[in-house]
Amino acid sequence: MHVLFVIDPLPSLKAYKDSSVAMMRALSSRGHALSVVLQGDLYVDEGVVKAASTAVELIEGADLHGHEWWRERGSRTDTVLTAFDAVIMRKDPPFDMEYVYSTHLLERAEAQGARVFNSGAAIRNHPEKLAITEFAQFTAPTLVSGDMKRLRAFHDLHGDVIVKPLDGMGGTGIFRLQKTEPNLGAILETLTDNGARTIMAQRYIPEIVNGDKRILIIGGQPVPYALARIPLAGETRGNLAAGGRGVARKLSERDLEIANAIGPRLAQRGLLLIGLDVIGDYVTEINVTSPTCFVEITEQTDFNVAEFFAVALEKAVGA
Repeated sequence: MHVLFVIDPLPSLKAYKDSSVAMMRALSSRGHALSVVLQGDLYVDEGVVKAASTAVELIEGADLHGHEWWRERGSRTDTVLTAFDAVIMRKDPPFDMEYVYSTHLLERAEAQGARVFNSGAAIRNHPEKLAITEFAQFTAPTLVSGDMKRLRAFHDLHGDVIVKPLDGMGGTGIFRLQKTEPNLGAILETLTDNGARTIMAQRYIPEIVNGDKRILIIGGQPVPYALARIPLAGETRGNLAAGGRGVARKLSERDLEIANAIGPRLAQRGLLLIGLDVIGDYVTEINVTSPTCFVEITEQTDFNVAEFFAVALEKAVGA
């Protein structure tokens, strides 16, 4: 296969722990050719979706803590997306309008015959925080609103809640509002921009002290281990970007129940790779843009997540 990655600039990636790099390494080891393109290099010419892409090869034995783990093979080339066997959308958020435009271009490319994973329409139609509302049976009490009275009433009812913006990532903008929070009004006003912006409120899940689990689902099948991201002492957020510590754990029966209910349904919609965030018994987010934790799980267990992904991609392309 020839696989195109829509990705951030390679020099900006921390290759030793980056899931996209792990994917590339697994695909390369299986004999597949790789090319890369930036989001801004996607374009439409005479109705045809193309990309100014660069073929790359990975340097065997390279130090992944450095920047010389890959090399270009020739110059950038304008290529129609249908010329690639698979297009992997791995551009990290923010999920801004440029990102939305990219999903439209990828969706158009799919209509022309390109194989895109995750599909443009599926990424766009499954906002990572709002997507959990389809599976309310697996979520803690949740409110999505920008109405101050409604948010205050939710806080009064549950006493201890988490509030967060719908477009945040890496734990940014997340607040825990306990029953006697003196800054309740100021926090809600700031997050909602005085009621002009919709946010999410969820009942606080105390099991966060045991970790915010990232469960990876690939081709509808759950990876048998989750990465529990354990918060720093005194911290509410388990995100690795917020200082959380990642510990791989075998999926529990409840984890499997959630994964097996959500994974196959979303896979049918064009989502080859999904990252569920689960705290205790509840799913809190469904990540579809660029789920991570491949390397951490692989290093701590006997399960090679990137290899599992490469096999699933081959199967999806072959289908």
